[in-house]
Amino acid sequence: MTTSLDAARETSSPNAAVREPTSLDAVRGTSSPNAAVRETTSLDAVRETTSLDAVRQPRRREELRHFLRTRRERLRPEDVGLPPGTRRRTPGLRREEVAMLAGIGTSWYTWLEQGRDIKVSEQVVDSIGRTLRLDAVERDHLYRLVGMNPPQRPADDLADTTQLTSLVEGWMPSPAYAIDRCWDIVGLNRAAGLVFAFGERDTNCLMSFFTNPAFRARHRSWAEVAPGLVSEFRRDAARYPDDHRFTTISRRLTEESEEFAELWSRYELTATNQGMKAIDHPRAGVMVFDHSVLEIPDRPGIRLMLHTARPGTETREKVAALLDHEQI
Repeated sequence: MTTSLDAARETSSPNAAVREPTSLDAVRGTSSPNAAVRETTSLDAVRETTSLDAVRQPRRREELRHFLRTRRERLRPEDVGLPPGTRRRTPGLRREEVAMLAGIGTSWYTWLEQGRDIKVSEQVVDSIGRTLRLDAVERDHLYRLVGMNPPQRPADDLADTTQLTSLVEGWMPSPAYAIDRCWDIVGLNRAAGLVFAFGERDTNCLMSFFTNPAFRARHRSWAEVAPGLVSEFRRDAARYPDDHRFTTISRRLTEESEEFAELWSRYELTATNQGMKAIDHPRAGVMVFDHSVLEIPDRPGIRLMLHTARPGTETREKVAALLDHEQI
């Protein structure tokens, strides 16, 4: 007696035709590993394809084999709505079960898991990722292993800022703030407000850099830093082409700042050099910080702007004095 999965078993020859379960007849695999896999429903249009022949590094192919196998073996049939069965020589799902659930041919999936030279589409990678219950980090890893750029993750949900507040406050007494992908300020500690002159009206750090006179006056190298910031903002805008907030910010800045308008019109793409910040504070004098930017893996688009007093300067003591004075 055969089951619905018996018809989807791996064939003995890589060139043999692949039989699909009847419920997935419209999603048949092809008989050649170099042929594209047909897909249906909302995934008709192939957004991007790549060939594993481009993934020539033996280590990457080995990583792909190991990654797919371990993710397949960690799932139980009952996790995906399949009967457990009684004869299983290996843990987890069988290859033909993954293929059936993903809507692709068994031999084709086997070739993928073996790192063969086959065409891989973005839709197929997405389908395999869903079938294997990959989280966002694992999905991005799979994309890179097959030689494709991971799709952009959705914008971070900023409804809960507890984590961001905790992170920037934990950097005290050094200045720290957090920005989203459009450079809106989503977290700020007291030291950053006092050192950089962030006020209640400062909601976007690029806007503040060009339109807040106090913020601008405190940056000793304002003119040298400005071109790199504009270039970096343009690169971020290209990274998120569907986010119209970039257009809103650039248009507003073009109207309110002649310097920004001139730099924006140049369309220059330069390396950003912000490893050091020198601040002229009206009360504390010159302060020098080493500046680091950290991304938060589970908060896409969020960056932490961390500042540390440069060794050999009196910056740490000056920041402490500012904080003490504020509390009097």
